[in-house]
Amino acid sequence: MTSDENALPDPSGPHGGHHALEPARAHGVTTMFTLSGAHVFPMYDAAVTSDDPMPIIDVRHEPSAVFAAEAIGKLTRTPGLAVLTAGPGVTNGVSPIAQAYFSGAPLVVVGGRAPAATWGTGTLQELDHPPILQTITKSARTAPNLSQIAPLVDQAFIEAASAHRGPTFVDIPMDEFFNNGPIEHRSTGTPAAPLEPDHERIAQIARLLARAERPIVVIGSDVWSDHAENAARRFVEEAGIPAIANGMGRGVLPGGHELLVTKARARAFGTCDLAIVVGTPLDFRLGFGRFGGKDGAPAATTVHIADSPGQVSTHAELGGSVSGDLTQIFDGLLTALQAQPTKPDWTVWTGDLQAQVAAATERDTALLKSESDPIHPARIYGELLPRLADDAVVIGDGGDFVSFAGKFVEPKRPGGWLDPGPYGCLGAGLGAAMAARIARPDSQVVVLFGDGAAGMSLIDVDTLVRHDLPVVMVVGNNSAWGLEKSPMQMLYGYDVAADLAPQTRYDQVVAALGGAGEMVTDPREIGPALDRAFASKVPYLVNIMTDVNAQYPRATMGV
Repeated sequence: MTSDENALPDPSGPHGGHHALEPARAHGVTTMFTLSGAHVFPMYDAAVTSDDPMPIIDVRHEPSAVFAAEAIGKLTRTPGLAVLTAGPGVTNGVSPIAQAYFSGAPLVVVGGRAPAATWGTGTLQELDHPPILQTITKSARTAPNLSQIAPLVDQAFIEAASAHRGPTFVDIPMDEFFNNGPIEHRSTGTPAAPLEPDHERIAQIARLLARAERPIVVIGSDVWSDHAENAARRFVEEAGIPAIANGMGRGVLPGGHELLVTKARARAFGTCDLAIVVGTPLDFRLGFGRFGGKDGAPAATTVHIADSPGQVSTHAELGGSVSGDLTQIFDGLLTALQAQPTKPDWTVWTGDLQAQVAAATERDTALLKSESDPIHPARIYGELLPRLADDAVVIGDGGDFVSFAGKFVEPKRPGGWLDPGPYGCLGAGLGAAMAARIARPDSQVVVLFGDGAAGMSLIDVDTLVRHDLPVVMVVGNNSAWGLEKSPMQMLYGYDVAADLAPQTRYDQVVAALGGAGEMVTDPREIGPALDRAFASKVPYLVNIMTDVNAQYPRATMGV
């Protein structure tokens, strides 16, 4: 039988699209992200003909669909769903799938696949996808027949949502997708049980903490993903330990909290005697797990706490570690600390870091109010910060310009910050904006673009317009790949392939696609332009010309 004959309606039961969509619904999926392709038509038919139709957000380039589904996973903490057609549809999704893998974002990608009945004959877009994706997913499988679609998609959602979270992939042969038959597997939508931590290891860490004079705790993205934000805040406040936020751990302690010392990061990491890192890898962002050793201080003891055993560092020298449900670990650590014979007093250490925070805040004030011409990137944040609501979702998509965001933006609530994570993939911004507008319909959604990153995804403003998803976009436009220009000059004394066209009118691109925007060259006009953007209720881009020589002062290039 040919694939065309298989595509004909069959009264014997629902087609493969329903087999795939039913478990997705059971696991909480409410929106499908895709770019149209015939190999996955059954998924669309199942979405629009069901008694409860599922919205389909169709994008202009597949990466935006996967970035959007990844961001849904980050914001809602249930897996997002991207549906990609066969061949180039799937391979276009590889970079965002890799980003989800490195970020620990729950994501399920369903791919189309050339028909099984004609496999090996060279049909359109015939490609064996799972071998390509196995190194950047928790699992990558092919559903061999109709009866296996529902159980494999169900298993993909369970795996994606289980610690350590991440992307999974299932592709479905076109002839099996169009085939009909009863759904024999019914998903309960039940995630895997939380992992029980080793309580003796928790007690060991508590003993280290009780003896420490200068401890610091790092709150990483997995604290949010593991629903441990309340336990983390409770631990920090009741223990009285200073903390630094990382990734989606930002906002667990609201900006301005007395124990949030992110602005004193260099002092805290350089002179602490105990660093407890929770829910984030010991990668280049954290000095590969090496703390202390600065300003005459000895090397610190490093403790790594992760949501699953495979995430505990194997390259760093650890004084302690534990893995499992992060709420149980935070609460167990607090209980064990409070049971110690003597209560540690970190008043002097905390006061020192708070003084460093106050000094940094004072230094930042001048930059945030800078009147320089060309505009200093910091001035943009000086205007943006007072206009952000407590529940705003801020999305970073860029290099140097977004580094300033990491310095100045301290969310008031958890789950309000999205960035590419350690993989550093540009072009994620508009996909994430779609997800944020859907997941948080009543919140401000702000995308912070470098001008290089903006060029990667602005065509998907068309998607925002078609689906009525208003967001505010801010471009720090220095007409260069700023993150590369300065390091190349430092290494070689010159730069090449680092300049972009001067003063490109990204705002006019957005207007041509149905949104609106404006260009700003005067720092005094930034605030009024942002006000117009927030009031517009359409996709609106504020294109701000910035000083290419105002580089973010970074201490590492990530290697």
